[in-house]
Amino acid sequence: MKRFVAPSLLSANFGNLEPDLDMINRSECDWLHIDIMDGVFVPNISFGFPVLKHVARLCKKPLDVHLMIVRPEKFLNEVKDLGAYSMNVHVEACTHLHRVVQQIKDAGMKAGVTLNPATPVSVLEEVVEDLDIVMLMAVNPGFGGQKFITHTLDKVARLRRMIDSRGAGALIEVDGGVNRDTGRRLYEAGADVLVAGSAVFHAQDPLEEIHVLKNL
Repeated sequence: MKRFVAPSLLSANFGNLEPDLDMINRSECDWLHIDIMDGVFVPNISFGFPVLKHVARLCKKPLDVHLMIVRPEKFLNEVKDLGAYSMNVHVEACTHLHRVVQQIKDAGMKAGVTLNPATPVSVLEEVVEDLDIVMLMAVNPGFGGQKFITHTLDKVARLRRMIDSRGAGALIEVDGGVNRDTGRRLYEAGADVLVAGSAVFHAQDPLEEIHVLKNL
């Protein structure tokens, strides 16, 4: 089974993104993970679309766009215009989740749905077969560098069983507190994609760190 690594831009050097994006382009990573925060759904603000247009021009890797915002469907066209590979929305932020998932697919992007730590995987029972990606937050969203919530491992295993039992094709992505130790355990539990921020961008050798995470 292929293992994916998606470094999180949230941990990059905001004062000078170009060297970090050059590293991403030269690396073995699969996607660049981008967290968009609105200060409402989560208690922080990250990137706006003018900055992300510059990132999209420089980055040669597919963009995995994670919207930590209320009513994420309002920005579907902006995410599409970035050339994003995937658009990932929170189940907690979407009143009509099935409709939003279909809108993402109709826009030509992979459809992802994210669950906060306290949200059970059972909420996806009616929609999981329509999804390309399910992302589990292993920290409470809004800040980088938080400690990994260990019950995420059991949650990954339960989600793996749900996906496999239905013959669904969704990849399991995990965001938060990912490093060599937690990454290995997540892969063993059934995860496909590791989102790694601090572990990559704060490493002495980010290229080597990405290589290690892909081959745990």
